[in-house]
This record gives sequence, C-alpha cells and structure tokens, in this order.
Amino acid sequence: MNMKEDRPMHLKAYRYRIYPNKQQEGYLSKVFGCVRFVWNKMLDEKMNARNETGHIPQITPAQYKEEYPWLYEVDSLALSNAQLHLEKAFRNHFSNPKRFEKPSFKKKRYEQSFTTNSVNGNIKIDFDEGTIKIPKLDMPIKVKFHRKFEGHVKSIIVRKKPSGRYYVSILVHENIEPLKPVYSACGIDVGIKDFTTITQGNGIDKKRLHIPNPKYLEKTEKMLKKLQRQLDRKAHPRRKGDKTKKSKNYIKYAKRVAKLHERITDQRMDFLHKLSYVVIHENQVIVAEDLNVEGMLKNHHLAKAISSVSWSKFIDMLKYKADWYGREFIKEDRFFASTQNCSICGYKNPLLKDLSVREWTCPVCGTHHDRDENSSDNGYEIGLTHLKQLVGQELPEFTPVEKSSVDDRAAMHPKSTSSLKQEATTSTSGR
Repeated sequence: MNMKEDRPMHLKAYRYRIYPNKQQEGYLSKVFGCVRFVWNKMLDEKMNARNETGHIPQITPAQYKEEYPWLYEVDSLALSNAQLHLEKAFRNHFSNPKRFEKPSFKKKRYEQSFTTNSVNGNIKIDFDEGTIKIPKLDMPIKVKFHRKFEGHVKSIIVRKKPSGRYYVSILVHENIEPLKPVYSACGIDVGIKDFTTITQGNGIDKKRLHIPNPKYLEKTEKMLKKLQRQLDRKAHPRRKGDKTKKSKNYIKYAKRVAKLHERITDQRMDFLHKLSYVVIHENQVIVAEDLNVEGMLKNHHLAKAISSVSWSKFIDMLKYKADWYGREFIKEDRFFASTQNCSICGYKNPLLKDLSVREWTCPVCGTHHDRDENSSDNGYEIGLTHLKQLVGQELPEFTPVEKSSVDDRAAMHPKSTSSLKQEATTSTSGR
C-alpha cells in the first residue's frame, strides 16, 4: 500500500481536570472577569460604531488599561486572545450568517474561560509532580494527568464549568505516528434507534455492526426534571425589578443541575471517542453520510432525539482522527440516495422518502433490505472501491481484523464499563 512515511505535525488537545486552591481560584476568577469585561466592552463599542457609521473599528484591550488599571493584574495574552476570538466571531457571522449568529455578550453564570499562549516558557508542565504553571501565578496548580503527551505546548484554555469544576485544555504540536495499514473499508449509517450501523470488510468477508443508541439524556431525564423543579422552587426575585440575591439553596441546586448536565456530556463524549477509536483502528477507508443536521433539526418531533445523539460530533471525530492516523475519510455526496439505492443492483426506490418505511424488497433483484443496513452497505461499496485504488492491486484473501474490537470495548477500557453496557450486536451477511 502506498502510504506516506513522513507524517506532518498535528495539533492535538488534551483536557485535564485541575484543582486550584482558594488563592488560585481568586486569580482565575479575576482573569475570567477581565476577559469577560474586555469582550463585552469591545463588542458594545463595535456594535455602536456599526450602527452609527456602518463600519466595525478594530479595538485592542490595551486602550482600556489606562482607564481600568486593574487589567494590568492579569495575563495580557488572555486579553489579546479575547480580541482575536471576537474578531473571528464577527468574520464567521458575516461569511455565513445562517450558521453563525452574531457575537453576544458574555454572562458570569455560564461557562467561564480564557486562552493564553506558550511564550518563552511561561507555561510549565510537570508530569511527575502533577502540576501546571500558568502566567502571572506564582504557585503551580495541581492537575490530574490521566495520560502524558510529547510535543511543544502551543496554548492552553482554562475553563470553569457552571458545576464549579475547573479544567485545562492543552493544545500540543506533536508528531502522531500513523497506524499500520489494514485491508478493510467501512460504510457508516447513523440513526436514532441504532446510533449507527456499520458495514465493514475487505471484499471477501463482510459483517455488519449495530451500535445501539446509549440514550444518556433520556436515561437521566427523570432525575433532571426533578432537580429542575426543585431549583424553580428556590428563592427567586419575586417582584419585577427586585434585585434580591439568589439564596444558598438556589445556588446549591443550580450546581447539582449543572453537574448532571456535565455528566451527560462526559458520558456522550466518552462513548463517541471510544467508538471512533475502534472504527479508525479497524479500517483503512471510512465512508460516512454528509448529513444536513441543521435542516433535520427543523423537524420538531425529532429535534430533541437528533441533538441527543451527536451525529455531527461523531463524524468530526472520524474526520480528524483519520487525518491523524493516516486513514482515508470520505463523505458521501449529500444528494447520493444511499438509503434509496439497492446496494445489489442499484435500483432507486422512490418510496423510501417516508422515514416510517424501515424495510423494503427490491423489485428488480428481489433482495430484502433493512433501510439502515442498505445505506451502510452502499457506503461500504464506495469505500471498497477507493481501497482497491489505494492499494493498487487486488485485495489478498484474508480477513484483516479477526475479531471486532467494538465487542471488546469493555475489556479495552475496564475503568469505564458502566458506559459500555450497550453492546454491539453483530450479524454477518455474505454477498
């Protein structure tokens, strides 16, 4: 197989939980506040200038430091990055207003964050001591390093979640070794009942994997509703315009709701990372649908279920991990009717525009199809054709993967077995 021997450097982010002490929490809170202030101040001036003159001026945080000297107390790079992020938000909005909303003002009650760059060793990481040193903070912060990395640190993002937990995301410039080539391709069809249906093989042996939807949100929805009802009963400003502070009970239950939301997000991300890891390691060519998720979300009956399964995030993971590890990722043409076309003879069934039709029989070749399996089979055929071109010769007569790692995820990650109770059911089908 003609593969590149020298892989370029890649940017890879590692997220760790950090445990600042009271003094460090005070400094981080100050940085969060200054970054939020600068963002809101620049946004307000830009919007006013646009309304008056039709043009958006370029504003830097430096011009505020004379009037607000307390801005000198925090990392200047964090303030500069706030400016860059705001300018990027405006560019995105003007280039594609349907996808990107115009920048909005930041609020203290939401997630707080700031970004700073690695310059002249101002960020120091000690894996042995389990600490990270950030600019303008004398004492290093304790970090729980669940894994190490090698490479040059480019920047870090420090975040405080609404739950009160702190995290640091470290962006590293590193050389990622490509995986050993495998003679296997796969087609992926995503859904709601089954999160995904995967058809993979080498042209000789083919198998299908049905990965059930873990439904993390649905499983905790009852508890979430209960906590939100309890939160609503806590002290609120009772009259319009009342500036009464929220009670301690309100803050307590708000954190409990935020922690539950954070847990759901972590479970979902854990599931997506592990599944995408297996797909990338077992296949040389990965073919996935090009879904119009924004259009599908307009269906109010399915919007909640579609948002919960995170199709777009899964496809994005496959794409960047394929780039990291030397795999080929292909998106089907959005107008290619992978569900409607018979994977055996190519007949197009016009009746399958109705989502309620889950199975059908091809009137030309007589093959009985499951809707999702047929779609993944069509993707698999595209991947197999591309794999043959990549190899440049006929595939050898052996199965590249003796046993699917999807069925062994619990064994691979013994500490996370609770998130892997939904096992893939495998059904083998020959041509």
